[in-house]
Amino acid sequence: MTDRIAVVGGGVGGVSVVAALRAGGFVGDVILIDEGEFPYDRPPLSKAYLAGDVDLKSIALQPPEWFDDHRVQLMAHSSVGALRPGLGVVELADGRSVRADKVVLATGGHALRPPIRGSARAGVHALRRAHDADRLRTALVPGSRLLIVGAGLVGAEVASTALYLGCQVTIVDPVVAPLAAVVGDEIASWLHGMHTAHGATVLRGVVESFQDSPDGITAVLSGAEPRVFDAVVLAVGMAPATALARDAGLTVDGGIVVDPMQVTSNPAVLAVGDVARPCAGGVLLHRSEHWEAAQHDAQRAAATILGVAPPAAGASWFWTDRYGTHVEVAGNLAGADEFASRGHRGEQPYACFGLRGGRVVGAVAVNDSASVRAARRMIDRGITVSAAELGDPSVDLRRLIKR
Repeated sequence: MTDRIAVVGGGVGGVSVVAALRAGGFVGDVILIDEGEFPYDRPPLSKAYLAGDVDLKSIALQPPEWFDDHRVQLMAHSSVGALRPGLGVVELADGRSVRADKVVLATGGHALRPPIRGSARAGVHALRRAHDADRLRTALVPGSRLLIVGAGLVGAEVASTALYLGCQVTIVDPVVAPLAAVVGDEIASWLHGMHTAHGATVLRGVVESFQDSPDGITAVLSGAEPRVFDAVVLAVGMAPATALARDAGLTVDGGIVVDPMQVTSNPAVLAVGDVARPCAGGVLLHRSEHWEAAQHDAQRAAATILGVAPPAAGASWFWTDRYGTHVEVAGNLAGADEFASRGHRGEQPYACFGLRGGRVVGAVAVNDSASVRAARRMIDRGITVSAAELGDPSVDLRRLIKR
């Protein structure tokens, strides 16, 4: 009998679990344990929130009254010290205990700090939580010299925001075209080229060390002269927060290992979101660190607790905003052997579809959400379509889906 659920972590995964439980008719107690004042959305932290265009309350995942309306006990400003699944107890760091029949871990992760000598010094930032963005924002004054280490999604978005705020931005990454594994070389190169087009300096290489200098932080770069900056952002990925799980004896291997229904090695504990690493048929798969993927994990976890069939999994999807453009990616273009474009790369709107064997396997679109929505449906339904039809703007994509 499951009548009391504790969810640890108030990101999109944790909030989606409690929402799915209530939507599915769960009538027992639901407790959401969050270290912050309230659960908030993380994608704006590198964009509108970092720029100071919105405040924290405006990016709350749910308004304050939602938790009362859905009978969710929100334990804010609380952190978990230990899990005792054998006893049905979650121990908080302040000594309190929470009884729970099942626990869902939505602990997310921590920003990686690579082993660069001097990276612990003041002025070297990472971005994962609101207080990180608050601290970084104070350094992003007009004319300040900012070095961004890593040109993935977060690094690219911070670069866009910093240029918007009037900073002088330098980006360094060892990869020629980040995101190539997902969107293919040509589109990844175009996206990466947006930095230079908007005034950033882009370097290929690695940072060997940081040193204090009289007028800032000196970065020693491979194959280049040392450069001085006022601030540095490390945007090289995240590490899943697995300490609670490991200490509780759960299986951990590059994340908390979960089965296809989000259950860990202890049936009383589930895990969702960035921290969860799926395992199917004994094969460990890659973790997903995207917003919608955390929602899907949460829906499966809630279905497991409710004892109902989970919703069908669809094509993967994520987005990024940079330099006034909204880029969406569905599926995986890197798995395609044929391509079709609507519009011209560099102009908007633009969409590129990737096909394999006459079926869409991925798509990327710039300011063209409708094309990505259509592509996702084609992927999910395995619709056979030709590159000529996809590339012909006179052909209604909705018609292709219905046939």
